[in-house]
Amino acid sequence: MTVAAPAPPPSLLLEPLTVRGTALPNRVVMGSMHLGLEDRHEDLPRLAAFYAERARGGVGLIVTGGVAPVPEGAVTSGGGALASDADAAAHRVVTDAVHAAGGRILVQLLHAGRYAPTSELVSASATRAPISRLTAREMTAEDIAETVAAFERSARLALEAGYDGVEVMASEGYLLNQFLAPATNRREDEYGGSALNRRRFPAAVVAAVRAGLGERGLLSVRTSLIDLVAQGQDLEEVRDTARAFEAAGADLLMTGIGWHESRVPTIVTSVPRAAFVPTTAAVRDAVSIPVIAANRITTPADAEQILASGAADLVALARPLLADPAWVRSIGSDDPADLTPCIACNQACLDHVFTGEPVSCLMNPRAGRETDPRYAVPVPVEIGRRRRVAVVGAGPAGLTAAHRAAQFGHEVVLYDAHDGVGGQFRLARRIPGKEEFAPALEHLAARAQQAGVEMRLGTRVSGTTLLTPEGAPAFDEVLVTTGVRPREIALPGAGQPGTPFVHRYEEVIAGRVVCGPRVAVIGAGGVGVDVAEFLAAGGERADGEPESVDHWRARWGVADAPGVRGGLVRPRPEAPAREVVLLQRSPGPVGARLRPTTGWVHRAELRRLGVEAVSGATYERVDAEGLHVTLPASEPGPGAEGVGGRVARVLDVTDVVVCAGQEPVAELAAELVAAGYPEAAVRVVGGAHDAREIDAYRAMDHATRAVQG
Repeated sequence: MTVAAPAPPPSLLLEPLTVRGTALPNRVVMGSMHLGLEDRHEDLPRLAAFYAERARGGVGLIVTGGVAPVPEGAVTSGGGALASDADAAAHRVVTDAVHAAGGRILVQLLHAGRYAPTSELVSASATRAPISRLTAREMTAEDIAETVAAFERSARLALEAGYDGVEVMASEGYLLNQFLAPATNRREDEYGGSALNRRRFPAAVVAAVRAGLGERGLLSVRTSLIDLVAQGQDLEEVRDTARAFEAAGADLLMTGIGWHESRVPTIVTSVPRAAFVPTTAAVRDAVSIPVIAANRITTPADAEQILASGAADLVALARPLLADPAWVRSIGSDDPADLTPCIACNQACLDHVFTGEPVSCLMNPRAGRETDPRYAVPVPVEIGRRRRVAVVGAGPAGLTAAHRAAQFGHEVVLYDAHDGVGGQFRLARRIPGKEEFAPALEHLAARAQQAGVEMRLGTRVSGTTLLTPEGAPAFDEVLVTTGVRPREIALPGAGQPGTPFVHRYEEVIAGRVVCGPRVAVIGAGGVGVDVAEFLAAGGERADGEPESVDHWRARWGVADAPGVRGGLVRPRPEAPAREVVLLQRSPGPVGARLRPTTGWVHRAELRRLGVEAVSGATYERVDAEGLHVTLPASEPGPGAEGVGGRVARVLDVTDVVVCAGQEPVAELAAELVAAGYPEAAVRVVGGAHDAREIDAYRAMDHATRAVQG
């Protein structure tokens, strides 16, 4: 008699949950994220298409990006509000689309307080945020009463708009959070002083929203678990605030981590996954309503572990659902082709928010453009229209182009001179804090193969490689995705005996050379900063292993112990592995052109690692003394001597690493045309097309648009 193997236990993520009569099919929530599509009524159909695709993908509950209860509380100039009947009517297109797709959706009500980009900004006290140029006006008792009433009005409008309920934003340093923290609440009336008084206004808002929703609307509150600012709330105050929100009528608590002005990173790829789950667990123990864990939860395995540990009842994802709208369908699969991973790079999501562009995703350029035909999901073409397509270069752009062409039903062959895929991703994954690029690369390769792409790796393609034995073009179309090469610089003396070793950056990152104890890095763009961090942190020793949560917390000074205000303690950084000098030719602060959401983190890491940053440098030569440079008189440094308004300095280094930018590798296109390919059949895509300020998102977006049916 054969005994059947026991069925595997069902995923905790897929267990249903009913909250105030709203049946959620699973424990996966799309957390709030501003998309740049909430602000104008004319953009709401695009927002509707975006959320409907996530609803079809199976997410249990969606929370929109924040909209204001009053226009002056919006997060952007002219930002979205839910303050009138016209607003409610306009939002119907969103709720109708989500409900038609089988989803449930809450609108987040957010008052920016002193973060608002308006001269009318208000806060608990007259303070100025470090990220704002304006000082907020202290709210009067009348202002507070009017704001409470505005939240209640917006809750009623949310139901008119068809939303299943509301989330109140009381985190991330916005208005309600500003009342909760001593850092920003210096009042001496009934709304300030004691912790009880400081939460009086936020609790009143939640109670008013509960009244506006009545018994049929679901109410979530996003509450700050750890402010990560000096004189923020301590853990017991956070727990008491959670209890107050429950008593005021909240059905769910969504966790919030850090303020926008925090000097501890919370959303970049170097933050370990699930780094703040212990704080979530401490709050869950304080309340009886379901708690939703959020922040740097990216994979189903991580999310499953959070629920299994009892730290939360649901998990919230935002950026991972940009990368993969059908994230829920990958639960239980270990095939890397099934989940498009979020790598927390911020290149096309949060960086776009800060520059006023609509949000998209490096791993999924379709995100936010669901109504744009250039990004339509490929539908296989008729057999007679299928083509033979060669893609040359298996970096991110090449893998994207090959996968998309195969989805259209074309016969695709992908070539690369290396034995493995990867391009610049192959290097990025070795940088400490960028280990997420490894699963991203694994996914890109796996999905291309799953779609039927033939891989011919270790094959160097010339103009004649892609010809038939008779000398005719073997393919109907060739996409040249050969990427970039490091730009060379002329450095007199390089290579002479007794001089510092001079290396290209890819040799160092790939581990083909190991630098000595004192290194100069030439070029302070994104690659130069990565290389400086790699060298100073001893990245070659990590070999792609991600940093542990405990180690990361110690380095940044994060602790959620009782009595610790804002969750901040003295950082305990490790000693640098090398002395590193980072040089840039242009004047101005080093690293000033880095991305808005990640640049400050890199600059902080460089300071922590003792990297000397020097701008305005001219590279003269290397000799037995070291690297000779001339600098502005304002930045002489040790060992400098003045010469006509500038100073000469010799850097006593063992190695020089050149990170002076990139140039496109596109020669193959001309070779193919010379060999007989029609010009229209050869297209240059990605970094090979434009290597300026190399950008993986731009390359993959270009590849997506380049391949149509």
